[in-house]
Amino acid sequence: MPRAELDKRPGDVAAMFDAIAGRYDLLNDLLSMGQVRLWRRAVARITGARPGERVLDLAAGTGTSSLTFTATGADCVACDFSLGMLRAGKARLAGSGGVRGDGSLPRGVRGDGSPRKEEEKQGGSGGDRPPGQLSFAAGDAVRLPFRDGAFDAATISFGLRNVADPGAGLAEMRRVTRPGGRLVVCEFSAITIAPADMLYRRYLLHILPAIARRAARSPEAYEYLAESIVDWPAQRELASLIEAAGWSAVRWRNLSLGAVAVHVARRA
Repeated sequence: MPRAELDKRPGDVAAMFDAIAGRYDLLNDLLSMGQVRLWRRAVARITGARPGERVLDLAAGTGTSSLTFTATGADCVACDFSLGMLRAGKARLAGSGGVRGDGSLPRGVRGDGSPRKEEEKQGGSGGDRPPGQLSFAAGDAVRLPFRDGAFDAATISFGLRNVADPGAGLAEMRRVTRPGGRLVVCEFSAITIAPADMLYRRYLLHILPAIARRAARSPEAYEYLAESIVDWPAQRELASLIEAAGWSAVRWRNLSLGAVAVHVARRA
């Protein structure tokens, strides 16, 4: 099992996620004490996807995060290099009758696969806003299988740490985003209050792995998770990495005291 080192091997990391795919979303809720749902909503709000736009949700796992974008009426491609994660997401939707043979959700169907009621179609402004289409695609972040400028927005949540070359991954996200399009990166970061950050790191390195050993079938994956968070650059360093990949107007917003940071940027 690979540790949280800079020369991460994509095959090993993908296999690690394949092994935990079945209970991934449940354990995310448990280990974050429900905070992951708040972070997911914050990313959707910051991304601001609109009806008719096309969003790339990279490192999407089972596609749970992608549904927050299709709920706005945007179309979303959930892309991940873990086939196990993608299969788990497609199986969940297929089990509820809401997925096509190609793995996409038809319009007029909710993320749980059930038909949307008429009152659910009403947007915040009172007009019709049916959900967009969700599609699944396998792909490596440093060699994305999409044409140049294919998306209005590119997002990645809690996945950039797992990319073998994060700078190359950010450059690829820029390539597939149209000029004027936007980038949203949600990632674990550094708490801005030193005593709280010390307690948080203790939780990551000692308490989280202990919980995982009881609740997860592959607890080694969560040891990797904890170490990768501790080794990850803080907010300002990540902003510099994003700028070096060619993005402009980079800024960030802290969530949960900085335990998570959402970086946003534009493609000039």
